[in-house]
Amino acid sequence: MKALLHRAPEALLLLSVVAGCEVGPDYQRATATIAAKFKEQDGWKPAEPREAASGTPWWSVYDDPILDGLEQQIEISNQTLKQSEAAYREAVAIVQQANATLFPTLSLGNSDTRSAQSSSSFSTSTTSSSHSGSIIRNQFSVTASASWAPDIWGKIRRTIEADVATAQASAADIAAAKLTAQATLATDYFELRVQDASEKLLDNTIAAYQHAYDITRNQYKVGVAAQADVITAQTQLQGAQAQRINLEVARAQLEHAIAVLIGKTPDSFAIAATDLTTHVPVVPTGVASSLLERRPDIAAAERTMASANAEIGVAIAAYYPDLTLSPSYGFSASSLSNLFQASNAAWSIGGQLTETVFDAGARAGAVAQARAAYDADIANYRQTVLTAFQGVEDQLAALRILERETSVAEATVKSAEEAVRLTLNEYKAGTVAYTSVVTAQATALSDEESLLTLRQNRLTASVALIEDLGGGWVSDQIPNRDQIEAAEASSMP
Repeated sequence: MKALLHRAPEALLLLSVVAGCEVGPDYQRATATIAAKFKEQDGWKPAEPREAASGTPWWSVYDDPILDGLEQQIEISNQTLKQSEAAYREAVAIVQQANATLFPTLSLGNSDTRSAQSSSSFSTSTTSSSHSGSIIRNQFSVTASASWAPDIWGKIRRTIEADVATAQASAADIAAAKLTAQATLATDYFELRVQDASEKLLDNTIAAYQHAYDITRNQYKVGVAAQADVITAQTQLQGAQAQRINLEVARAQLEHAIAVLIGKTPDSFAIAATDLTTHVPVVPTGVASSLLERRPDIAAAERTMASANAEIGVAIAAYYPDLTLSPSYGFSASSLSNLFQASNAAWSIGGQLTETVFDAGARAGAVAQARAAYDADIANYRQTVLTAFQGVEDQLAALRILERETSVAEATVKSAEEAVRLTLNEYKAGTVAYTSVVTAQATALSDEESLLTLRQNRLTASVALIEDLGGGWVSDQIPNRDQIEAAEASSMP
């Protein structure tokens, strides 16, 4: 025993050196195709560039207090976001479990036994108690034991590395889910405001059509207009009224969608109608290469790739032998009074070394599977980066082109409104047929609806650009290993 204790420090030192090994490849971030600049931004100066002030959320650029109030409710009430947060807490708990396997498992056992046997089986010199012709024996024992599998080849450390990266990917997923929900709400909100503007446009159109209808009826009564003109004016008026009623369907559905996004039932939520903003801010894009650090979906893909790389090491470690140490120490005696005397102590130290000598290719298959999963995650990471650059370019192009198109459309609407005024005056004077009035009014309505659509498209493209640029998020917000382990401690009962 003394010789064993004497050599224990050398054995532990050797074990610690060997345990420093980690088989499998060390992680290095895979390269991806990165744009040198944003192509669609060249030579374009947005009419209303705007960036959220430091410390303020991205939607503050729209200067809409109602939108601001709705967005703030997403983090509190949105159930999809709560699901992502629960997934992160689950990933943190998995890291906690993996960390625990680095340390020995300690157990404490107690055994109390009372047995009886016929006294005829024993000599008269026995020291056990006798009762009714039987020998009574008591045996008490207390044992402390441990089991430890030293992480010689780094299998546990690679597992922890993979689990930490998975938790970090889950944290990035929360940010991505939050940004998606926020952008979806903003898009729905602006579409709802476009519906309000469309309803107001049709209300004004119905009033104008009613006025034209009244004119044709009066002229028909005095015999200067045909009955066909009255019927045409009436048909046009009723068509606009039906179109106005139909708009209520889309608005109701958008209101319901917003209610669900902020965690409310549709029956308990309503948004009052108000004017559509003409303010369409375009946020600065920044340096193209920085997009990799600003998109939570890219960060999640990169961390998933890191986790897959560590899993290769876990699979390779299966080729090496596993060592399990099982020491124990305890006391055993026939009475409690002298149980913990030194003469009743007992100890043991055991070790088990296991190595798989034949598995019909199972380990090779596991390593190949891990490498294939890693390659798939590399491809996913690279595709995510490419898609991110595409999204920014798409929205920049949309905003640039829609800004020019809106300027033309605004001028067109003014011309169409003037055409209606002139044509209606000419009809009153009897110089043109009523069909000319109908044509001019229909053209004006179509042009104004097109202008509203352009404003909606510009607002939604503005929101999409902010989302594609990450909404102000940066990869430094991903928790590091120390922060994840601190989260473990705070979650312990």
